[in-house]
Formats: sequence, C-alpha cells, structure tokens
Amino acid sequence: MNLEQLRGFVAVARLGNFTRAAEQLHLAQPSLSRQIATLEQDLGAELFHRARGGSTLTAAGEALLPLARRMLADAASVRRDLDELAGLRRGRVRLGATPTLCISLVAEVLSTFHTDYPGVELHITEQGSRRLLDDLAGGELDLALITTSGGASADRFTVTPLLVEELVVISSSSAPPITEGGSIPLSAVARLPQVVFSSTYDLRRTTDAAFRAAGLSPDVSVEGAEMDAVLRFVERGIGVAIVPAVVLIDRPGLRAVRLSEPTLTRTISIARVSDIAPAAAVEVMQQTIVRTATDLAARPEATMRRADPRSE
Repeated sequence: MNLEQLRGFVAVARLGNFTRAAEQLHLAQPSLSRQIATLEQDLGAELFHRARGGSTLTAAGEALLPLARRMLADAASVRRDLDELAGLRRGRVRLGATPTLCISLVAEVLSTFHTDYPGVELHITEQGSRRLLDDLAGGELDLALITTSGGASADRFTVTPLLVEELVVISSSSAPPITEGGSIPLSAVARLPQVVFSSTYDLRRTTDAAFRAAGLSPDVSVEGAEMDAVLRFVERGIGVAIVPAVVLIDRPGLRAVRLSEPTLTRTISIARVSDIAPAAAVEVMQQTIVRTATDLAARPEATMRRADPRSE
C-alpha cells in the first residue's frame, strides 16, 4: 500500500467514476485502474462494485475510506512539518498583539521574520490583552503578545515575560517642553490637556487607576482615540498623553519625559497554549520575538529592561 494508491482510491470513492478520478489526478485511466487493482490484491478484498454507470464502495471499501483519508492527512501534515524544518519554506504563524505593540515591537519582529522566512504566512490580530487570551484559548492564535497576565491560568497558558517598560509622558517636539527637569509628577500631568485612549485599552485602565489612587482628575481634551490617532494628535500639539516608551521609536515629532510620583510600568509578555506543541514556524517566531525584545532593551534611549522570567 502506498500514498498514490490511497489518493487514487479516495478520488474514485468521492467521484464514483474511474475516468473522472483519473482526469483529476492527471493520470491515464488504465494506470489508475492498475493502482486500484494492485491495492485490492494487496488487501485481499475488492474495494469497488464496478458497473457501467459508475463505481460504488464495497463493505471493504467503506471500511478503508476513513483510514485512507486519515493516512493522507497525516502524510500532508508530516510533509508540512518537514518543509518547515527544511528552512521554513512554508508554514503559518497567527500572532496577536495589543495595539501599542503592533506599531512598535511587532513591526520590528515582522520586518526581521519576513526577510528571513518569506514563504511563511503571517496573520496578525490586534486586540486588547484579555481578548487575545480568549482567542489563544479558542485556537484562533498561535502566539499572543500581551501587557498583562491577568486571567492567564498557569495550567492553560505558558506566559513568558519579555520586557518591563516605563510609561512616559509625550508632547509635541515642536512645542515648548512640558517640564525643565528629567521627569514630571503625575499631579502636574493632571493639569495638562490630555489625549486619552479608548476605554477598551489596557493602558487606559492603568492610567485611570493611577489618577484615582492619587485623588486626581485629569484635564481631558480628546477622549476615545486609538493608538495611532493619539500619537498624531500629540504631534500636532492638541495635548499630552501617557504611553509606553516603545512607541517613540522612529517618532521624531514627539518628545518624552519620564513620569514620577508614581512611576508607572507595564510588563510585556508572550503567551501560548500550554498543552499544544508549537509548529516549527511558530517556534522560530517566538525566538525572533525574544531576540527583538532583547535588542530593544539594549538601545541607549530605551526606558525598559529585560523582564525576569521568574516574575510570572
């Protein structure tokens, strides 16, 4: 029994006709008939009732069909895995990330990964951390870059901390600095007009909680914006914003100052489902993400550090 015989058998079973099956498989009809006859001889049983009007499965054929389909599917899976291992010529990675990370860390990662492995399909999902974990658990993602591990059950996900990053206050580089020092207290930020994120952002919940804890009410000029809009509004001098430091990469129109009293940080982690072994392409993507995060933390201007894996 070989794969060509099984493909021929499945094709005839599906189409009910040797001639049409041979055409679909790009074989001569006598060649396909010989394959099936050899398979029947090897198994010691007829697989088809042959008639002028077409061919139908015998009891032996009915028993073989689901096994043949599974064997062909397993062979295709093995071939994909071997293709991946032989230089990742093929494959697919479904990566989810928060909006902040999509315009910073993920952009850096995809640039490197696509250059090295152009044959691998990349599917990107942009959501908040909680929704990403739901998609990961539902099998819709292979990896998720999240900014909180809240709700990430230890027996369900493997969560690896990558970076601990400061939140900074940004303003337009074309406007006067918002402070003469190297940092600004949260109480001073509250008095400045602010561009704030949509309530769906984890970052919005973090900053709202900080203001409440300090008994402060921020002066909001624009509310409900997405990340790219927030950065553009600040560049044009509409207000200031509290953002992760990583979004300042390649943004000469923005000026940043550290936040103090209190200092706010967030942990960037990579998550995957614990009980599913990652495919080769997914494994290489995770390695690329870790290397890129390490490189970002090493930049002289970075206000972030590598996370301690034992912190999760």
